[in-house]
Amino acid sequence: MHIKPPAYLLAACLSLGAGNADAINFSASPTEAASIAREAYLYGFPVVEMYKTLYTQAVDTQGKNFKAPFNEIGNTAMVFTPRDTAFVTPNSDTPYSFLWMDLRAEPLVLTLPAIEDGRYYSTQLIDLYTQNFAYLGTRTTGNKGGNYMIAGPGWTGEKPAGIDAVIPSESAIAYGLYRTQLFDDKDLAKVKHIQSGYKVRPLSQFLGKPTPAAAPAVDWPAPVADMSDSPELFRYLSFMLAFAQPQPSEAALRERFRKIGIEPGQPFNLNELTLEQRTSLEDGIAAGKAEFAQFKHDKVDTHKITSGDLFGSREHLHNNYLYRYAGANMGIFGNSAAEANYIGYFVDNQQHPVDASRDRYTLHFNKDALPPANAFWSLTMYDGKTKLLVENPINRYLINSRMLSDLKRNADGSLTLYVQNQPPAGEWLNNWLPAPDGPFYGVLRIYMPKPEVASGEWKMPLLTPVVSQTAP
Repeated sequence: MHIKPPAYLLAACLSLGAGNADAINFSASPTEAASIAREAYLYGFPVVEMYKTLYTQAVDTQGKNFKAPFNEIGNTAMVFTPRDTAFVTPNSDTPYSFLWMDLRAEPLVLTLPAIEDGRYYSTQLIDLYTQNFAYLGTRTTGNKGGNYMIAGPGWTGEKPAGIDAVIPSESAIAYGLYRTQLFDDKDLAKVKHIQSGYKVRPLSQFLGKPTPAAAPAVDWPAPVADMSDSPELFRYLSFMLAFAQPQPSEAALRERFRKIGIEPGQPFNLNELTLEQRTSLEDGIAAGKAEFAQFKHDKVDTHKITSGDLFGSREHLHNNYLYRYAGANMGIFGNSAAEANYIGYFVDNQQHPVDASRDRYTLHFNKDALPPANAFWSLTMYDGKTKLLVENPINRYLINSRMLSDLKRNADGSLTLYVQNQPPAGEWLNNWLPAPDGPFYGVLRIYMPKPEVASGEWKMPLLTPVVSQTAP
């Protein structure tokens, strides 16, 4: 068994920080360039958004969101709050652990500890396109723990002794996002203990064999403010594609990208473009944004498309780059459908965008019609402008299934949650999910959803504006 870095990867990585005096390869006409730029924007946005997180968590050691260097696990021993800004739409039910994997030199072995039944944990394995290529943990491998080898595109060989499974990644840079269920504040010490059992080792260390030669050093470019919303995106996309195994299904697409200068590992210098060329790229990006806005309005806000359509493996997504873009834009690193179902509340029952400066809302669950979950469910509030958690006087960012005993039921056994900026009347205070004084959105997460979620047998309730001014 061995790993041999593919030629394209080795050559690209050696030249990443070196610069290039050659002019950018831009052969497309203005109209064609705009069309290709639209494709490349939708395709590349998730990659570049992922790079932002990679840089803040694994490269920028002085930054407030730094977690750990490559191939080391950084544990967060508390739930997310509005002060955590590394990525949008985080959940606050499961303290995270973070692992950025550099698989160029050799595979990594991830060790999970055995934990008690009844507690959910998972390791979501994500390639640089934000595609979920595998899962470890409660749903897939159980709570018994084990050793799992993550191999990059150059590795060949048989499963080594002591390894429970070999999991291939199509990219040489990948992300392991761990979630450990937290029951309540008193449970934090137990979560920390579980996190301390998450281990990562190079395969050579796991097997007690000599360490292979290190991969070439990488000069990671610092993020810039407009890198996801301007032609700067194509510079970071070119950089990141150097770490990705080319896929046969994308050969024609990659050839089109080359016509506007996007080539794996090659510099993309905007200063070399003419005004007409740059304008074409900006027009293409604007068209991509408009396509997403229409898609969100027509399909996402109306729940015709679910989170299960937007997150998953390459095989699941079928190279639908608009779907992949939508997932990264609204809640990057979302779980695949079998792991969790996400219901986004962006509009009310009349299809009006929700805004807590204008309305108060209720979310009503009929008796015995709570979200069907084999693990747990949670409704989390986000600021519509920042896409982050919302500061509020009671420090409540969500309502979840473990809080049910503290919530007040209606006389018929149903449950009403109050989603508003100001607190409801005293007896309903525990049912309050504080919203910002402005636009917001909520995400209902159902972990390990039961079959009736996918089948449509369970009907999600809608946010309903409160009409009576005497209501809570």
